[in-house]
Amino acid sequence: MQSLDHLAIKLFADGAELDSISKLAANPLIRGFTTNPTLMRKAGVTDYAAFAKEILALVPGLPVSFEVLADDLPTMEAQALKIASWGPNVNVKIPVTTSDGTSTAALVHSLSSQGVQVNVTAIFTRDQVREVIEALSIDTPAIISVFAGRVADCGIDPVPLMSDCAAMIKSKPKTELLWASPRELFNIFQADSTGCHIITVGHDLLAKLALIGKDQLAFSRETVEMFVKDAAAAGFTIDIDQSAAA
Repeated sequence: MQSLDHLAIKLFADGAELDSISKLAANPLIRGFTTNPTLMRKAGVTDYAAFAKEILALVPGLPVSFEVLADDLPTMEAQALKIASWGPNVNVKIPVTTSDGTSTAALVHSLSSQGVQVNVTAIFTRDQVREVIEALSIDTPAIISVFAGRVADCGIDPVPLMSDCAAMIKSKPKTELLWASPRELFNIFQADSTGCHIITVGHDLLAKLALIGKDQLAFSRETVEMFVKDAAAAGFTIDIDQSAAA
């Protein structure tokens, strides 16, 4: 855990389980929270606004990102303004496009110009990042979320992409770059090396933070012990010639 102390990057917990969020709020390593409709649906959330306000009550003062639900620009804007009214620590997540591929850059510009702290999400390409940077107000804090983990799922190294994005984003000093959808804890160190300001980490990965810096030989022995215990617990056997084994 102490090996994270030298990193500049901030860890945001990504999830929708209130019990986990409550516990993570007390963890000094966690500097903010994000969620999305998919995570909320999996967690069984039925009332979006009520759920959001429960989170805000659990984590006062920490940034929290909530996403608009609409898929057309006028309704997205109305929802964004409503979500922003929930608290000063709220970032409103705006997808970089609608589901039919329509750019939301004009909406991002409108909201950012009104002082709404947006978190532009579902970004995959450098061109998308350039368009969002141009749309953002220089005076309003914002987050640009690049889905580096999903980029890697496509067989593409996300590190050069994120390094380029970190360089581009410097033109808007109040905007932070976020490495989204990490697949392993090593992504935290990769994200930090590229100049990302934030990485979102799911609750399953956060549970592995204690492994950072773990002695590798001890980890090797523990892994072997796991195999031996599980084989015995399952009652597995292999018939062998005992004379040959001797």
